[in-house]
Amino acid sequence: MADRRMCFDGRRALVPAQPSHLIMTAQSADRPGGMMSPAPPELTSGDVFAYPRRSARHRRLTRWTVVLAALSAALLHAAAPQASAATHKELLNNRLYVVNAYADTVSVIDTRTNTVVGSPIPVGDDPGAVATDTLRGRAYVTNRLSNTVSVIDTRTDTVVGSPIAVGGLPAGVATDPLRGRAYVTNANSGTVSVIDTNTNTVIGSPIAVGSTPGAVATDTLRGRAYVTNGGSDTVSVIDTNTNTVLGSPIPVGDFPFNVATDSVRGRAYVTNDFAGTVSVIDTNTNALVGSPISVGSNPIGVATDALRGRAYVTNSHSGTVSVINTNTNALVGSPISVGSNPNGVATDALRGRAYVTNGGSDTVSVIDTNTNKVIGSPIPVGDGPGGVALGR
Repeated sequence: MADRRMCFDGRRALVPAQPSHLIMTAQSADRPGGMMSPAPPELTSGDVFAYPRRSARHRRLTRWTVVLAALSAALLHAAAPQASAATHKELLNNRLYVVNAYADTVSVIDTRTNTVVGSPIPVGDDPGAVATDTLRGRAYVTNRLSNTVSVIDTRTDTVVGSPIAVGGLPAGVATDPLRGRAYVTNANSGTVSVIDTNTNTVIGSPIAVGSTPGAVATDTLRGRAYVTNGGSDTVSVIDTNTNTVLGSPIPVGDFPFNVATDSVRGRAYVTNDFAGTVSVIDTNTNALVGSPISVGSNPIGVATDALRGRAYVTNSHSGTVSVINTNTNALVGSPISVGSNPNGVATDALRGRAYVTNGGSDTVSVIDTNTNKVIGSPIPVGDGPGGVALGR
């Protein structure tokens, strides 16, 4: 088997996705190569209102529901006019796709029951991240040691076609369903590959970004993709209409690891792994907003819930999830304890859930985003869960 220790740039080594893409430290019995401590590549939206009275909070959430529903309907109609007749039930995401890095598989969880369904789906060598296109019924999985992307049909949970060749060490992936594109960061190449999700072919030349690009997130409304450059402590911005880089890279914290966008508020949230902070970018101006937000130790993953105005951040070495109020960019309550080495996180705004992959305990924790409490028992998945995304 290929050596999973790979050099990103001279100062940081990548171990794709065990507890969380890690740097070697001391020896360990369960991981013969040694214990790990976080370093890069990636990783990476329930029945909402159960209030007996129409509180002010309820009314605010209801307004946001209307706003988000209108935005979703507009995007659905623009991308696929026939989809605009979908019912509320059809808009729910009932599947969660979890990448198991050490098993070279993807597990599928039914989010209605929080149970694993079917057998794990085999993909390429050392899968890292996953992103879904619910309009086309596809999931895109980066295979870091294969330098490819696998495509899963989310209606049948089977791999379709041959793996798509991209750049060196593909780490992160994000989709833009409106434009029919998937953006893949190539950590060892310093580039982003663009895939046409209608044909599943690479289009154009790779887009040069910063050093060691890890994660990517899209803002479909603004036509932008945000790329974390772990080796240069910056974020690059791509215009997804032209697939060209806009302006100068945005300086953030030490080793930006992941990024998530809130299109409603016009914000991007960037986890700075080695700084223990989250930087906030105004996606209208691509300028930083305020000071970095201090969270837990080695923040890895981040996902937003635009309906409730929250961002969920996994703190890998703390075994917790921090919650940020995206209206004020202040922390909400105490960190939420989850499993060992939490890594990826995905939110389901309609169901009111956040799903956290625990790389050190091979499980997924479920958080009720109305109460910010863990519900049920952790869901067992494959070896080394990392990237996670919702689909149908």
